[in-house]
Amino acid sequence: MLTLSEYMDMDAVALARGIRSKEFSCAEVTACAIQRAQNTNPAINAIVTDNYVSAAEQARKIDADSSLLAKSQLAGLPFLIKDLSMVKGLQAGFGSALFAQHIAQRNSHIVQKYLDAGLVIMGTTNTPEKGLTITTEPLANGACRNPWNTEHSSGGSSGGAAAAVAAAITPVAHATDGGGSIRIPASVCGLFGLKPSRGLTAVENSLGESWSGMSVGHVVSQTVGDSAAFLDLISIDEPNLYPMPPSPPSFYEAVNQEPGQLRIAVQLAHPLDQRIDADCIDAVHKAAQLCESLGHSIEEVIHPVAYQPVISAMARIINLHVYQALQGRLDELNLSLEDSPLEASTRLMVKSGSKLSAADYLAARDLLKDAERQMTRFHHRYDVVISPVLSKTPARIGWLDMNSDDMKQYTARFKAYGGFTALYNGTGQPSMSMPLHWTADKLPVGVMFTGAWGADSLLLRLARQIEQASPWPRYSDSL
Repeated sequence: MLTLSEYMDMDAVALARGIRSKEFSCAEVTACAIQRAQNTNPAINAIVTDNYVSAAEQARKIDADSSLLAKSQLAGLPFLIKDLSMVKGLQAGFGSALFAQHIAQRNSHIVQKYLDAGLVIMGTTNTPEKGLTITTEPLANGACRNPWNTEHSSGGSSGGAAAAVAAAITPVAHATDGGGSIRIPASVCGLFGLKPSRGLTAVENSLGESWSGMSVGHVVSQTVGDSAAFLDLISIDEPNLYPMPPSPPSFYEAVNQEPGQLRIAVQLAHPLDQRIDADCIDAVHKAAQLCESLGHSIEEVIHPVAYQPVISAMARIINLHVYQALQGRLDELNLSLEDSPLEASTRLMVKSGSKLSAADYLAARDLLKDAERQMTRFHHRYDVVISPVLSKTPARIGWLDMNSDDMKQYTARFKAYGGFTALYNGTGQPSMSMPLHWTADKLPVGVMFTGAWGADSLLLRLARQIEQASPWPRYSDSL
């Protein structure tokens, strides 16, 4: 009989291997995940819609028909979906009161990939309204709290996913990243989080739903190997909306290969001229020293791209897509923007997006293309760039309020907290957060590693090398 402590001490690959070898059953694994969720979710509010009864039933079906385990090496694992992707039959609230009682009529493409791989969906996770900020404190569902210290944020927008994994509810959970939303919660929750290259993985079949290629899906995980294994599930076989980067036949099979001697650039200056906390700088220094000890060359650099114009261009495109996504719902409910239950920041984004012209959109796209070219040239000289993920250690609950009466303060705090991650959504590059530093108060601080477009396998191999040299605690045992 699999015990809860045994379950929590295994990563996803090990659990799936145990199910296949009949060391324990899918039902036992799922029961442990549900028990852990019931024990911890009241304290952290990571799961907003539970699917426990159906998950237990599906687990029993898998145990009764072992052919279902042939779907993938991860078949039979309990899994959580971020509440920005749709699971047919479950509430799809998108972190917003505007979508209260909205039931998904289909599966998102990435969700279908997970289902085709034999995963057991046990619920959906908390996210800020439409994933539009870097903490997870939506009015619709309430704040998601950091398992390492529940007075602090779990980050955003995949805060519920990260909190669930850091609490060992599941070792891996689905996440999305349109401006840092995998890497930021991974950083503040002490997890590994890779944002894949644009074009590598399954997205919806419209520019709007992928924010013109800036938003991609993957997971947050406790281990590098799990991230590589889950990337195999969602990688596509032929180009869809965007050019498809080169990739190995299996990211998981390649993850233990040596990355070679890499040329690593170190970025320490804030791209938007904000103050950086000492812990965030210390984390980068520690990562650079570790990489140097592993045989890589290190050089501090000035970043080649002027961030502010790129971030402004991205904001215009995102605002357009937010308007596109929400205006239809407002019309469906016969609501004006002013009378809607949308949060203050979201309303401003909808208003801004409604004013964007085709010329504005094309100018923004052209600027992002120029940034892509600049980064391509940069990576001729450097394989990887290391930087902070965030400028500050994990924020306290309530500090960054998307529904604030003072939007100037909200905007200033957003800028002061973030700044590093979003550029690589604009350029489409793979970028990952690694949990390599802890504050004196035992809060995690991630370090960001970014590679050239298509260098996902290289980043994973470097991450695996670092993980073996400097392992981290996989989850919080304080709950």
